[in-house]
This record gives sequence, structure tokens and C-alpha cells, in this order.
Amino acid sequence: MNIFIDLPTMNAPFAPADLSHPLFTRPDVLRMREDMALALRAAAHFGLGEGVCNHFSMALPDGQHFLLNPRGLMWGEIQADDVVMVDAQGAVVAGGHVVEPTAMFIHAAVHRIARKTCVLHTHMPYATALTLTTQRALDTTLSQNAMRFHGRLAIDAQYNGFALDDREGERIARAMQGADISFLGNHGIIVCGERMDYAFDDLYYLERACQAQVLAQSTGVPLAPCEPALAATVAEQANGERLQSTLFFEALRRQLR
Repeated sequence: MNIFIDLPTMNAPFAPADLSHPLFTRPDVLRMREDMALALRAAAHFGLGEGVCNHFSMALPDGQHFLLNPRGLMWGEIQADDVVMVDAQGAVVAGGHVVEPTAMFIHAAVHRIARKTCVLHTHMPYATALTLTTQRALDTTLSQNAMRFHGRLAIDAQYNGFALDDREGERIARAMQGADISFLGNHGIIVCGERMDYAFDDLYYLERACQAQVLAQSTGVPLAPCEPALAATVAEQANGERLQSTLFFEALRRQLR
């Protein structure tokens, strides 16, 4: 499938509002919009955003549409009504904003090929810093936070510039090979999950783990990794009980309105 978006029509951040679509207004989808807006505001709160770039998306239960943050808004200002609903061809089906082309090309492909509900793409600083190294990614045998991601990472070292066609989006999606998290060489990261509270928790702790590694490397002192078998055990412990992820997300809901 080729997706072509008319770029000249997408220069302005606002489009005629349509907030009445029956799927868009369903209570479960409204909750998804609220969760996605919260995740974006929380990411801004922790310094994980970059200008008005980068995107979060959530596949809807019908399998034909997904939610996406709009073009031109800072993550910290986004509320549920700012989130847009798009189809696989990039058309805005509901919402009062337009979308950015690279968001469609990357997120549509990851939803379609990787079959993940939540897709969070950022250029958050410490994780992105590691994509610039020859290792390209986090060492999951270092900190306890890093170990929760042991066995869950993919590395896509093939940077091809901006994703301005569906072929590049599909290449990025296939390079994930089913992994939850992909480090995109010279670019940034993608974190996926089945629920927004779990996906956001992974995004937050991924950046914390990358920050610890970058700081440790900056000392110039040799690093002291654990045995891979221990890292695998810690990953099983961390991912076997996700109540902490939900509690963290609900605490953010109370604080970031």
C-alpha cells in the first residue's frame, strides 16, 4: 500500500473541527484520547519532547483508525479534544487539526506491521544520544532500570533521512522484528505497548536507564555490567507485575491537568 499525503494542504496546524464522529465520541475512545493527551503532557513534563515534533499514537478497537497528536501543538498543551483520529491513508476523520506527514508514514506502518496498540516515537535526549554511538542502543546488563528491557530491544542502524514515504515507514516497522522497543540509529526511539500506562512507563524508565548509562560513560571509568542471565531474571521480575506502571500513570493524571 502506498500512502500519499498532499503536503501543501498540511502547512497550517488547524483544520475544520469535527468532534462528532460516533467512534471518536464513544466513551472508551474518549478515555483513550484522555490517556494519550496525558501521556503527551507527562512526556513534556519530563523533557522527553522536542519542539512540536515527535508523535504518540493509539490504534482504535475497530482496527481501521488510530489516534495521533496533531501538527503544530506543544505536547504540554494537548488535551483530549486536540487529539485527532486518522485512517490508514492519512485522512483526518475527526478532530480540529491536521497531522504531520512523517507521523503518518511511521505510525501507520508500525500499527499495521507490528500490530501494537500504542506507538510512542521520541527523540528524547539520552536515548537518542546512545543511537549515535557504535553500540547504537542501551546496554541492558548495566543498571536495574536497563535490565527491565533485556531481550526487548531491536536496533535499526539504517538511517535514511526523514520518513517521507510509506516505504521508509514500513522499513522501520519491519526492522523492529516484533520488539517492543526500537533504537533508530542517528534518529531516536520507538516504544510500543498494549496499554498507554504501560507504554509510557517504559518510555520514562528507558530514558532514565539511558541517562544513567551516558552519565556513567562520561566518567571515563570502565563500566561494570551484570551477567546476562541476571539481567534476564530482573526483566522477568519487572515485566511480570505492572501495577507500578498504572499507579505512576494515575499519579500523573492527578498532577498534570
